[in-house]
Amino acid sequence: MTEKIPETRYADIARYADQYFHHLAAASKTISSGSLRQAADILARTIDEDAWVYVCGNGGSTAISNHLHCDFSNGIRKSTGRQLRVYSLSAHIETMTATANDISYDDVFLHQLTGLGRPGDVLIAISSSGNSENIIRPLLWAKDHGLKTIALTGFDGGRAKKNADISLHIDIHNYGIVEDIHQSIMHVLAQYIRQSMMSPEEIARQKF
Repeated sequence: MTEKIPETRYADIARYADQYFHHLAAASKTISSGSLRQAADILARTIDEDAWVYVCGNGGSTAISNHLHCDFSNGIRKSTGRQLRVYSLSAHIETMTATANDISYDDVFLHQLTGLGRPGDVLIAISSSGNSENIIRPLLWAKDHGLKTIALTGFDGGRAKKNADISLHIDIHNYGIVEDIHQSIMHVLAQYIRQSMMSPEEIARQKF
């Protein structure tokens, strides 16, 4: 696919919106169904194994990381009683700025992960470009220390796509669309895992 939007100037916002949502729908179909299944299986397994899921991202991906923390912890637990242990490495501005000041901004996530991550845990790295150095460093460290890695990327996927165990890649050249779909992937994974631990009767009673 690999399409870019916008390719020209638009004079009408309604026309631009039509194109945006058209490309968003098309880009969502570029996600590998096999990779989605692998990601869901690994995340569900962390609940049974009492392992931790760590997540990180910059900018808009920071917001997705912190939202993931909420939906994976509170959302999955609701009406299931099962707790997925999750920690957003993007959530603590004090720790991040101290690391950026004392060591390097490239290490703001790595420095936290090296003190927390253990074999069997999972790292989810969210990066539209897939090339942010502070995302690549924890990905490489995690692979070398027995953590499973999942990368959510866009554009050409960059180094994150190549180095993650599981790649959830969106084949589109537009930051907004990539981030919209990454947010949707987060919701899909959280809701799928939650409903998989519920009876049909309980699913019918609950709001998702």
